[in-house]
Amino acid sequence: MPTPATATTTTPALASSIFCRCPPFAVPPLPPAVASSPPAAILAARAPVAQRRVSCQIVVSTDLSSSSSEVEEEEQQAADKIGKRVRVKVPLKVYHVQKAPELDLNGLEGVIKQYVGVWKGKRISANLPFKVEFKIDVEGQPRPVKFFAHLKEDEFEYLPSSD
Repeated sequence: MPTPATATTTTPALASSIFCRCPPFAVPPLPPAVASSPPAAILAARAPVAQRRVSCQIVVSTDLSSSSSEVEEEEQQAADKIGKRVRVKVPLKVYHVQKAPELDLNGLEGVIKQYVGVWKGKRISANLPFKVEFKIDVEGQPRPVKFFAHLKEDEFEYLPSSD
């Protein structure tokens, strides 16, 4: 892409071909009498350009597979699980924790922070719907490192509450 300094040093024909959206041959040349007139007359002298019409259609559909009461019930059940302590019961490696690369979550305990299977009152296809917060001690760090992982319900078990 030329800089403004190089654009000013080029010839007008070259500059118009660089910055024009259409090829130079698409614009018909103006008659000499019109070329020396004001810009409004130049625009009026040009042949009208064919206009394209774009129509947009919106498809509105209803999800008949789940009623709002089922979604509300699912959301309520998930809300009851938020804040519960869980332990990962399957071998599961994550790679997104920078201070502990290739971290195996098997046996780690965490807290469910969010359920993402329902969004704005509608069921979504989240394949890992539970957002779980973990804290691990890493050598060389003064405080535990906190990170999140998304899990399925069959990948963890609920721990008895200490309340």
